[in-house]
Parts: sequence; structure tokens; C-alpha cells
Amino acid sequence: MMREELVAAVPLRTQVGIVGAGPAGLLLSHLLHLAGIDSVVLESRTRAEIEATLRAGVLEQGTVDLLRECGLGDRLMREGFVHQGIELLFDGSRHRVDLEALTGGRAITIYPQHEVIRDLVKARLEASGHLLFEVRNVEVLDFNMAHPRLRYELKGRSQELACEYVAGCDGFHGVCRPSVPAAARTEYSRNYPFGWFGILVRAAPYSQELVYAHHERGFSLVSTRSTTVQRLYLQCDPADRAEDWPDGRVWAELDQRLSTRDGWTLARGEIFQKAVIAMRSFVVEPMSYGTLHLAGDAAHIVPPTGAKGLNLAVADVHLLAAALAERYTTGKNDALHRYSATALERVWAAEHFSWWMTAMLHRFWDDDPFGRRMQLAQLRRVIGSTALQTALAEQYVGAPLPGRAGDQNASPLRQRYRTLVDRADSHADSL
Repeated sequence: MMREELVAAVPLRTQVGIVGAGPAGLLLSHLLHLAGIDSVVLESRTRAEIEATLRAGVLEQGTVDLLRECGLGDRLMREGFVHQGIELLFDGSRHRVDLEALTGGRAITIYPQHEVIRDLVKARLEASGHLLFEVRNVEVLDFNMAHPRLRYELKGRSQELACEYVAGCDGFHGVCRPSVPAAARTEYSRNYPFGWFGILVRAAPYSQELVYAHHERGFSLVSTRSTTVQRLYLQCDPADRAEDWPDGRVWAELDQRLSTRDGWTLARGEIFQKAVIAMRSFVVEPMSYGTLHLAGDAAHIVPPTGAKGLNLAVADVHLLAAALAERYTTGKNDALHRYSATALERVWAAEHFSWWMTAMLHRFWDDDPFGRRMQLAQLRRVIGSTALQTALAEQYVGAPLPGRAGDQNASPLRQRYRTLVDRADSHADSL
């Protein structure tokens, strides 16, 4: 297609304009499509870039259930790793927390975020969804009025998209949240005095489940990526660079932090990716401003210790899609008006859990011996108490999303997802 033809084919009007093609924006577009609502997604990166961004993916049970219900579960169920528990390592011993037993059968699934994105992009393109990549200079206009607009550049030409609603799914550094006047929003933040140094290693799985390790030298995490690639993290100085951590230093540090009385060690493998991840907590209130609604990292950031980032984004857009479906089906705005308050209740619960896990497991450089003994006391109490393990497990696997599969109070929108997907599956089987 010629450049002029591509620009001419760009839609000029839609019901919901979505800024950002991360998990939040793509899933929202997919859910709206299943509800019969039109959307256009604007993304500054290329398709190849968003599909190649390697990030961890610990999926809560509710996230897995929703993805399956809306037809995105084939690869997830085939390639994901289901974990029924996690391990806490401290004082040279590993202690298992049985998530499944403590939560009545719920678990987590390890499935990288970029794989979720690939599944979503494929689903949207197969449904002829409007995904516009490599857009530049996005502006969110008139979102305090009934008819907002998105102005942007595509292939060097200025374009404008008329919308009825705008969903800001463009991440922490996106344009949507800063477009709201500072006086109209309140931001809460905390920066932690450490970061995570993450590596990808070509090796067989080191453990059947995630291992969270507390050590006087700092926190570390062992996670599975696939049968041949593993993800490992080390607490580090946030100012560190990848070149500060040659392979020899990485393995020596892991050996110390993951040492156990039974002599468990990690087999060496090729380290083919290194990166430093900042640690912060952030929430903006409210998440709605007129016809602009924020979701995912555009509205909140959590430390990765609690594995809540992707799952909070899914919960946000699930709520937002249901609220928009109510608006277009019944004409009522009640759910949209409640969107921010409802979403923030879950957000703050996840912020607290992520902060608690972070505080319990990490070494704070300005801490004293008393503080470190308090951390060990907390870990011993968790391991020695079924009640505390249950509280940890329930928060780790996540609260069910409203209208979960099998729930008698399943939302009409989620019933519609299942009906549409079942109908598509039946049609495919008959071909």
C-alpha cells in the first residue's frame, strides 16, 4: 500500500480511542470488540518492538480465566507454566507456600507479557481491528467535554480521531495522564533505594516454582521463563549499569544469596540479556477525568515483588470494558462514574501487598541489625502460621475478577464473551 493510501485509510471517527498498545490497550480493544463497540488503538512503537519487549509475566487465576473466556487461551494453556505454590528462602532453607491448597484451588501461570501481547495483536488483526503503529506527537483534546479528540502524526501527516471516550493505556511515561491539569489530579509515589538486576539465562528450570530469597546481601528471585530459558533477579543499586555486572560477578552473587544447607546451586548457562529495573510505587487519583479514563501503568506502578503490574492492568480494562458496554447497551453511566473508585480499591490493595513483600524480602542499605532481625521474625511468622500463609496466598493469586467463570453473579459482558467465543469455536469446528 502506498504511503498516501495508508494515511487515507486511517479512520477519522470511533467510539473509543485507545492510546497505547500494551497489554491494557490491546485487551481493552479486544473486550470492546466482543461487546460490539468500535475502537482505534494508537501506538508510538512498531509492532515488532511491542512484541519483542521482554518482560516477566506472572498471571493471576482471574487473568487466566478472563483470557480463556475471551478466546485468548490457546497458547497460554499450551505453553504457560502453572505453579501451585511459591517458595520463600531465608536462613539457608526453602519453605513452600501452597497457593492452591490455601486458596481453594487457585494458582498462578507463568506466561511472559510479550507473549500475551502477541496473542492480543493477532486477535485484533484477525478481527480487522484498527491498530495504528508508529504514531507521533499524540495530543488528547477536549476530554472534559462530550466529544474528545486525539490528534497525532502518522507517516509525517497530521491526523485527528474523533471519539466518544478516550482510554489512556500509554504507560507511566505516556501523554494521557500529564494531559490532565495538575490541579485536577493527586499523585502518590515512593521510590525505593534499590533496583533489580535481571538476567535471562539459557538453562533448564532451576525450580518447579518461583523462589523468593531473603539474604543479608540482598534479595534475589528465581523464575521460570520456558523449558530452556530462565529469568533471575538480584537486588542492586538503582544506579548500576548492565556492564557493572560481568557474568562472573552475577554467578558469584547468586551462589551466595541462594545458598542453602542442602547445597542447592544453580547450573551455569549463557546469560544473553541483562537489565536494571527501577523499583517504585505510584498511584494517581482519580483515574477518570471527563471522558478520559486511565488504565494500567498510566495510572499506577507497583514494585515487581508482588507480581501485580500486568494483572492490575487486566483488572482495570475488564472494569472499563464492562462500564462502556453498560453505557452503550443501556445508556446508563453509573458504572463509568464508579470506574475510578472501583479500580482504585483493588489498586491500593495491590500496592499494599507489593510494598509488604518488598519490605519483608529486601535489604534496606540504611537498615541496622535490629531491622534485619525484624525481617527474619516476619518470615518465620509467615512460615509458622497457616493464617498468615493464607493471607499471602490469597493476595498473591489475586482476588477473582467480577463475574468470574462459574460465578452465579457473572456479569452480562463476561457471559457475552463466552457466548461469542463458543460460537466462533463451533463455527471453526464445522469448517
